[in-house]
Amino acid sequence: MNAIESNRYTDAWGALGGALARPRAILAVSAHWYVRGVAITSNERPRTIHDFYGFPRDLYRARYDAPGDPALAERIAGMLGTLDVALDESWGLDHGTWSVLAHMYPDADIPVLQLALDATRAPEFHWAIGAALAPLRDDGVLVLGSGNLVHNLGLMDGGVAGGFDWAQRFDEHVRRAIEAGDRDALVHPHAHADGALAVPTPEHYLPLLYACALRTRKDPVTTIVDGLDVGSISMRSVLVG
Repeated sequence: MNAIESNRYTDAWGALGGALARPRAILAVSAHWYVRGVAITSNERPRTIHDFYGFPRDLYRARYDAPGDPALAERIAGMLGTLDVALDESWGLDHGTWSVLAHMYPDADIPVLQLALDATRAPEFHWAIGAALAPLRDDGVLVLGSGNLVHNLGLMDGGVAGGFDWAQRFDEHVRRAIEAGDRDALVHPHAHADGALAVPTPEHYLPLLYACALRTRKDPVTTIVDGLDVGSISMRSVLVG
């Protein structure tokens, strides 16, 4: 619902889009393209994917008609060395991507590509992929990791304002790890006592690793907005660089 609502999270994303230098393209790593293998969208006009059910009709009417960039997709595939990277024209922009970009760049006039999360690989692999994408920063490409530091739908409670104690502890643990550049802590979330509850499945956590792997020693990291909702969802958003 953040895609079509206005709240402190969406306000923060909108302000961030206005504050950043305009990117020439955006590479999104979304929790919602979690498949076997590495792939990148290469369509000239990626479709808006409504990958959810049971929501109000207005949400299904929402579109984010940003262009793609097939040439950039080929370049990114080449940056990943010997990996077999599929150039995919069947996927598009899922809600992990467009629900955020609808506020950051509402005109949808910047090319957007999505990079799939390989579900067969360990967190260290995802960190390595993020690090390999570092040259994109010098070319004006914004890398957007979209997920949640804490994401446990099975335990969420609509009557809870804020987060459960274990969710707050894990969110704070990850915040400290991000700020310290602690790679080991970040790639091993289950080493924390609350990690199994906070990250019951990896797909919503992994996008964070791509952003953190791009960080150099000189880069600041800033929390754009934080907060926990329904007990078990962290909405912390960070800017690297």
